[in-house]
Amino acid sequence: MYCQKLKREAEALDKPPFPGELGQKIIENISKEAWGLWLNQQTMIINENRLTPFEPEARALLKAEMEKFLFTDDAQVPEGYVPPVK
Repeated sequence: MYCQKLKREAEALDKPPFPGELGQKIIENISKEAWGLWLNQQTMIINENRLTPFEPEARALLKAEMEKFLFTDDAQVPEGYVPPVK
């Protein structure tokens, strides 16, 4: 499948990772690799912003950031993020 995020052919997801229309859009346009990149980005957003994912405000923020990350070139790392030292 052609991955809209990676802008190349890549392995498709096995099932929609999100419910509803957005989940369908993701499975049709986003690869496993790109979804994995989003999961890393999501973890960073949760940690840097000290979010509690079950809170409605946090869920809304994560959904908006997910759509931005997967379908636009506007995604950015959270303000103040410092990559871990290896």
